[in-house]
Amino acid sequence: MHVSSFFDDEFEEHASVVAATRAELRAPFDALVDVCADSLAAGGKILFFGNGGSAADAQHLATELAVRYIGDRPAIAALALTTDTSALTAIGNDLGFEQLFARQIEAVGKAGDVAIGITTSGTSANVLAGLEQAKGMGLVAAALTGRQGGKLPGLADPLLIVPSATTARIQEMHILLGQMLCGALEKRLGYAD
Repeated sequence: MHVSSFFDDEFEEHASVVAATRAELRAPFDALVDVCADSLAAGGKILFFGNGGSAADAQHLATELAVRYIGDRPAIAALALTTDTSALTAIGNDLGFEQLFARQIEAVGKAGDVAIGITTSGTSANVLAGLEQAKGMGLVAAALTGRQGGKLPGLADPLLIVPSATTARIQEMHILLGQMLCGALEKRLGYAD
């Protein structure tokens, strides 16, 4: 394959997924903004988590909220459950990798918080366990995923399913939607025009 053709094909697929995501995810995105804004207004927080590239997205989005996105403003309560190496290794070693996020949610989550699991497949066992833990404790269990949603329908609500089967395209939409969430929350909370 010629690199020029690959370049064009990637952009064409990306543009197609952007258009489909825009067409299909307005309502679940609005719902996600609503539950997050309601939680934050009531003194709650947002917990982000995922594996690999989704872990990086969790860290990125938690930082955008805790520090700043559009402009200077008060901190917004958000944490990534992917950054504490002592907790991650202790949980993985002592309780098993599947409990990585569930145990942390048990420790720091409270009813009314929002837990946002990020998984391109919708089948990551530790993300599913984290959302089950969250739901059982009265947190809002929300998720960003792709493909057909994996095992998330019926567990996560709001659930944003990117209409693609290509991991790279799903990840691109996840960071777009995540950054849009940050911007929408700043506007909703009165920190940006």
